[in-house]
Amino acid sequence: MNGPEAYANQVKFLGSLPLVVAVEAIFIWIPILFHGGYGVYIWLRGQSNVTDYPWVGNWMYSLQRYTGLIAFAYIGWHVYHTRFAGIDLHAHPGASFGKVQLELAITWQFLFYVVGLLAACWHFAYGIYLFASKWGFVPGERARKRVLAACTVFFLLISGVGLGSLAKFRRTPRQPADASADTLRTTPAPPTKPLTGR
Repeated sequence: MNGPEAYANQVKFLGSLPLVVAVEAIFIWIPILFHGGYGVYIWLRGQSNVTDYPWVGNWMYSLQRYTGLIAFAYIGWHVYHTRFAGIDLHAHPGASFGKVQLELAITWQFLFYVVGLLAACWHFAYGIYLFASKWGFVPGERARKRVLAACTVFFLLISGVGLGSLAKFRRTPRQPADASADTLRTTPAPPTKPLTGR
C-alpha cells in the first residue's frame, strides 16, 4: 500500500534471505501443498448435507471448504505468475510492482485476484476459529462466539488491507516490469557506521 518503492524493497529483502529457495520450499511451498492437498482429499471424501441440515454452522463449514479450493487455485496462480513466469523478481525486485500491475490490468485476472483474496482471507480467519473451537482451546459457547466475532473482525481487517493493496496497484501509474526498473525502485541498505572506541 506504500507504493512501488516500498514493494520493491520488500521483494528485495525477501530475495536476499540466505538459501531463499530452500526457505520458500520448507516454510511456504511444502506446507501449502500439504494443507491444500490434504484439504482437497478431505473435501472429496465428505458429503455436503446443507440442504438436509441448513444450519449456520453447516453453511459455514461448506463455505470453508469452497473458499479453501478457491484460495488454493489463487495461491497457485499467484505464485506461478509472480515467482516463475517472466522476469525473476529475486534478481530484479524493482520490476515486481510493474509485474503485478500487468496482471491486474486484465479485468478477469483482477476479478480473480479479488475473489481469491477474499476466499483466502475468509479461509484463514474462519480456520483460526475452527482450530480454536475443535481442538478445545476455546471451551464454552460464549467463548466460541467471542472468538468467532474476533475472527470476523480479523477477516474484515486483512480483506481491507488486501483490497487496499489491489486498489493501489490499479491507481498507481504504470511501472516498468523489466530489469530497467531496478535502479529506479529499490533503495540500498543504509550504510553502517564504523565501530570506534568511543
